[in-house]
Amino acid sequence: MNERKRELAERAAEVREALAVAAGQAGRAAEDVTLVAVSKLHPASDIRDLAETGQTEFGENYVQEALDKQNELAGLNVNWHFIGGLQSNKAKYVAGKFALVHSVDSSKLAQALHKKAVSLDVVQDILIQVNIAGETQKSGITVESLPELAEAVLGMEGLRLVGLMTMPPFFDEPERARPVFARLRELRDGLEPRLGVSLPHLSMGMTGDFVPAVQEGATLVRIGTRIFGARPPRG
Repeated sequence: MNERKRELAERAAEVREALAVAAGQAGRAAEDVTLVAVSKLHPASDIRDLAETGQTEFGENYVQEALDKQNELAGLNVNWHFIGGLQSNKAKYVAGKFALVHSVDSSKLAQALHKKAVSLDVVQDILIQVNIAGETQKSGITVESLPELAEAVLGMEGLRLVGLMTMPPFFDEPERARPVFARLRELRDGLEPRLGVSLPHLSMGMTGDFVPAVQEGATLVRIGTRIFGARPPRG
């Protein structure tokens, strides 16, 4: 095993252990929380190395970078997650190429993904991104508009809504993000009976705040720097 592969494997194992501890503190099973390794701006070789040690879920933020990595790593047994902001005019490149799209935040984007998925005869799993804190610089639908968008998505046969995603404000103290995570869970719990469907996934929590996220019900945790190290600048 090369030195970089060993380093990545050790870091990922440490993160999984921390996720398991946080889950246990909330009375949850470790296997209820999935680690999505955020590999944006890191080389495809890192993904290959980490995948060869057992990591299966990888998150990417930029469409072209993600597609280039998928081509380079064709045949590698991994699941790709699109977690970044997505413009509707790029949806045609994403539908059918990712196991899960975390960042659907408008009817226009949902329609574009749906149209492409139908043309490919696939069903694209998605999450709706909710901007709970109302930060103008962040993507996400408002809390008030969430039910309408969720109901619209249910009418699109090319999409399958499986949960919600959020990004809290940046806090120096992770506990300050807890109310945002708790609110996303409450929103999900309220949507399920309204829509008559199960929404099993809550994508929330990153390197700095995953402990309260897991304790509040996260099923997908997006962690990059704690595994891969500091990101290089985007070229």
